[in-house]
Amino acid sequence: MSCCTPTTPQDACCAPKVDLPPEAPCCGTRVRNLSDPDHLPALDRRYAVERPALGLGPLDHPPRILLLYGSLRQTSYSRLATEEAARLLRFFGAEPKIFDPSDLPLPDQVPGDDHPAVKELRDLSIWSEGQLWCSPERHGQISSVLKCQIDHLPLSLGGVRPTQGRSLAVMQVSGGSQSFNAVNSLRLLGRWMRMFTIPNQSSVPMAYKEFENGRMRPSSYYDRIVDVMEELVRVTVLMRPHVAQLTDRYSERKEDAAKTEARLLATTR
Repeated sequence: MSCCTPTTPQDACCAPKVDLPPEAPCCGTRVRNLSDPDHLPALDRRYAVERPALGLGPLDHPPRILLLYGSLRQTSYSRLATEEAARLLRFFGAEPKIFDPSDLPLPDQVPGDDHPAVKELRDLSIWSEGQLWCSPERHGQISSVLKCQIDHLPLSLGGVRPTQGRSLAVMQVSGGSQSFNAVNSLRLLGRWMRMFTIPNQSSVPMAYKEFENGRMRPSSYYDRIVDVMEELVRVTVLMRPHVAQLTDRYSERKEDAAKTEARLLATTR
C-alpha cells in the first residue's frame, strides 16, 4: 500500500488526487516496488538461460533497463505485464526499474517542465542502457499515459541524449482480439527517439484472461514475453560498448565544427 493516504495533505506528499495502484511509490522516488521479484511460476526453468548475453559483451555491471507502462487503473494489465517483464529481466541478470507515472503532469502543463516526476523520468532514461515500453491499445493507438511519458523525454537535454543509442523492446495488451497497432506506433516513436528497437515484440490479447491474482498464467503469450526480454538483454549487452560509435553522425560533426569556427572568429574580431 502506498504511504500516501487520502488524509495526507497534498503539500506533504507527491501523490496526485487520484486513487493510486497498490504499492505505488511515494515521496522521494517513482520507481515501483516489485512484489515477489524472483518468483516466476509461469517460467519453465528447464529451458531458461539465466545469462543469455554471456559472451556478447562485457558484463561488468548488469544491463540497466527502464520500463514504462501505460495505464493508471487499479488493475492495469500493461503494468502487470511490465512487472512480469521486470522479473524476467532480473532472472536474466539485468537491473530493471519501473517508472510510476501517477503524478506526471501533462507536457507543457508546468512551466519549464519544473516538476520532480519529470526530472526523475529523465534521470532514469539517462541512467538506462535499454528500455521497455508497454501500452494498452485504445482506439487503435497507444494510451495517452504512455505517450505523455515519451513526450517528456527530449532528444537532447543539456548536451545529453536521454534516449539516443538505447535498445528498446515494445509490448502491448488488448481487451479484445490480438492487434499490433500499439506496438507498431511504439516502433515509430522509438525510431524518432533514435533508439534501436529489437525485432521481437509482444502483444497480449484479451489480457483480462491471462492474469490471475496479479500474475500471468503460463501460456504462449507469456513465453513470448520471455523471448522478448531475453532478446532485449542480449541486444543491450551487445550494443552498449559501441553506443558512441553507433550514434556518431556526420551531420552533427559538421554542425559542431561550424559552431566552433564561428566562436573562434568572434573572439578574434
